[in-house]
Amino acid sequence: MADIGQYWRVERPSVTVTDIERMADKTLLSYGPNTKRKYSAFWVLLLLAAVIAGAGVVQDSTATVIGAMIVAPLMTPILGTAFAFVLADRYRMVRSGLVVIGGAALVIGVGYLFGVLGLLDTDVVGNSEVASRVNPDLLNLIAALATGLVGAFALARSDIADTLPGVAIAISLVPPLVVVGLTWQDGFHDDARGALLLFLTNLTAMIFTATIVLLLYGVREKAKEAGFAVGRLTGRSLAVVVAAVVVVSIPLALGSAQVFVNSYIQYTAAPTVDKWAAAEDWTITDYNMNKGVLRITALGAPPKPGVESLRTALDDAGFEALDVEVELIVGGAQTIPGTKSRSG
Repeated sequence: MADIGQYWRVERPSVTVTDIERMADKTLLSYGPNTKRKYSAFWVLLLLAAVIAGAGVVQDSTATVIGAMIVAPLMTPILGTAFAFVLADRYRMVRSGLVVIGGAALVIGVGYLFGVLGLLDTDVVGNSEVASRVNPDLLNLIAALATGLVGAFALARSDIADTLPGVAIAISLVPPLVVVGLTWQDGFHDDARGALLLFLTNLTAMIFTATIVLLLYGVREKAKEAGFAVGRLTGRSLAVVVAAVVVVSIPLALGSAQVFVNSYIQYTAAPTVDKWAAAEDWTITDYNMNKGVLRITALGAPPKPGVESLRTALDDAGFEALDVEVELIVGGAQTIPGTKSRSG
């Protein structure tokens, strides 16, 4: 009878020398005989991805933005930074890091140019592709960590490398950078900082998770066997990576708290707003909290309702400090008879 215990033994995951060479070739643009081709392909693809993402954002087209995520090669030097960090190869780590910084600057510049050209179809505030990237919270960090784990796992395992395009879509690197340039040029500096925070969240999460996974897979030991220069990786260096995640999580936590406060105010003020609309015989078509302001859109027939009564009702309900923005859309149907008689 087979030993039941054999089904519960868990071996430490590992990589081979061939895997190390594959990972180096895939993530380090400065590795191998075709470095010039790698760099040229990277910059051309990144520029095109930035243009595609910019077009998708200004048109508020999710499908176009997803296409840009698939094309964008920015994940390559990020994983290369993590790979070089694990090997304690300072030279390649700095080179990969500079490529990440330069690539980010290029994409931000493309987004800024889209803003200069005035290509945005609608107001920045009403663009869902912008709005979804300017208020990151802890959920974004959790998603980024999970996605980073998948990406690092796919890097270490050649048999599941096909999942990397899905990781590129989930991690969202280029679109937030386009939003940074676009919103900064349009004067929405807080939104630009929020989009930049989202990018930094995804960046630090990917480096952190890739570092952990590559260490667990014994990359350092196999890299030595493969003839790579492997330096001394200190606890202080690892602490810096952990600290980066902690630092990013602070504003994300504040963002989560603000989301909770906004949701609470929106929920508790809703009965008062609905009662006002019913009394005026109008219909609330949109109702949300954005940056501490309660924004209401109401539709109805003329005459327009008095917003002063809404202000009074909210004050009586304890919302004296709440700023409210009301957009009134006058609707209704009118019959326009023909100018000629239909009889005879």
